[in-house]
Amino acid sequence: MLNIEIDGLKLSVEEGISILEAAKKANIYIPTLCYEKELSVYGGCRLCVVEVEGEELLKPACATSVEGGMKIKTHSRKVRKLRQNLFELIIATHNIDCQLNCLTCSRNRSCELKKIAEDIGIEKVRLDPIRGGHSVDNSSYSIVREPDKCISCNRCIRKCEEIQGIGIFTTANRGPDTVVTTFKDMGMGNVECTNCGQCILSCPTGALHEVYQKEKVWQALENENKHVIVQTAPAVRVAISEPFSAKAGEISTGQLVAALKRLGFDAVFDTNFAADLTIMEEGTELINRINNKETLPLFTSCSPGWIKFIEHFYPQYLSNLSSAKSPQQMFGAVAKNYYAEKAGIDPDDLVVVSVMPCTAKKFEAKRKEMGSDVDYVLTTRELSGLIKAAGIDFLNIEEKEYDKLLGVSSGAADIFGSTGGVMEAALRTAYELITEKELEKIDFEVLRGDQGIKKASVNIEGFELKVAVVHGLNNAHKIMKMIDEGEEFHFVEFMACPGGCLNGGGQPISYDEDVVEKRRKAIYQIDKNKKLRKSHENPYIKKLYEEYLDKPGSELAHRLLHTEYIKRGI
Repeated sequence: MLNIEIDGLKLSVEEGISILEAAKKANIYIPTLCYEKELSVYGGCRLCVVEVEGEELLKPACATSVEGGMKIKTHSRKVRKLRQNLFELIIATHNIDCQLNCLTCSRNRSCELKKIAEDIGIEKVRLDPIRGGHSVDNSSYSIVREPDKCISCNRCIRKCEEIQGIGIFTTANRGPDTVVTTFKDMGMGNVECTNCGQCILSCPTGALHEVYQKEKVWQALENENKHVIVQTAPAVRVAISEPFSAKAGEISTGQLVAALKRLGFDAVFDTNFAADLTIMEEGTELINRINNKETLPLFTSCSPGWIKFIEHFYPQYLSNLSSAKSPQQMFGAVAKNYYAEKAGIDPDDLVVVSVMPCTAKKFEAKRKEMGSDVDYVLTTRELSGLIKAAGIDFLNIEEKEYDKLLGVSSGAADIFGSTGGVMEAALRTAYELITEKELEKIDFEVLRGDQGIKKASVNIEGFELKVAVVHGLNNAHKIMKMIDEGEEFHFVEFMACPGGCLNGGGQPISYDEDVVEKRRKAIYQIDKNKKLRKSHENPYIKKLYEEYLDKPGSELAHRLLHTEYIKRGI
């Protein structure tokens, strides 16, 4: 431990930490734009400069380690003046039109530039703007890139490279002409982008945002000739209240359903129903592969970011992917066939809308392999915008329940939203299908938490089922190497986003560093509170098989609920 002084406060801090970290421990705020806790230190924006006694030059707090006896001033006159000058230089490279069009910006409620301008006392911008004149990149089904809003903080570059192990971003040009772009400026839709949207969560300015489909959904809702239904993913219900100033991790299922009904959807269903269905199909596939000594390990196929990742980087393992569609796409297939038939609706008049925590779901819905079972995908952020535009008091609305036919689900389906949840749900069902015995302890806590790679062995009637759970694509690279080198697994769950869908690229952007953990606790609480906690016990899933699909893995089930994927270039 080292003894230092920050703004007159005497502190004892760990050796090796930065001034920025030391200040944070003392609840002293230092502004920064390029710093993000989980990323490598870049030190580019210099807004975090501080004054160290005995040093002529100001020091970047993020890149300067504490030393014993240091006396630091974080907000002296010299520091404040330089921060203001630096900020003016930064804002000059940002699209100056944002001062006029901030109301339409994707970050208008969470703009870090606006927050820092207030924090450091910017009252006017004296420098003429440097207009980039770059065109908007609309090449992706999932993510839009607006280079003229970029301030070259490089957070997206580091997030994509260090956390996701992809590295589609790079910088071009020098000085004020520097811009973040893709390889040969080909566009995000033409490179190895997995559409995960983690770059959006890191971008402080709105230079990256999802492809909006809000207006198309409004048009569908206002079309009297269309029957419009909606499904909501598990992770949405523990995040949707955040844009309405609620605490992170609030369970808002009833309010979510009520708001969607108020918006005018003809039926409000739950993606969780299809998650239970996914377990039936994927679990059956796992059992068949083990019994028939077919290709193992079986890889989950719920995460579209992971699917595109393996298509690009590990196409030799495509046969290991479960052929089961994701819950989003299974729901669409069941809706356009089973539900349409039961409701007496022409499938051509049925519009299926998804509310997802994931930007990659927009790409997934457009895949040729999926047909047109899902028409539009809204992120959690987009839905909050629709609710606000409709004047709905979300936090005080009277709660409603999902419509029954495709709206009943188990707790196992809820935990799909968290890393490890798909595996835990699958094990609850697979164990009982194999042994025909009731599982005494259904909580597989060894599969929970934020560890990047989790491994476990489950004894099923003397058979040791070796499983693994992986989240974050950089960790996916690591476990693929383990498999390449011969480590044995039977079943592996992959999620593209760190933390799983709870931290999806379409979730509300939060400054709370513990937001994912709070959402995780809420999603497991939902599971714990449910009487129905196993997918195979869902009475409406049983009814679907009895009335329509016959059994898991049937010919009709394969035609509607299964698919295949393609090799892509690098």
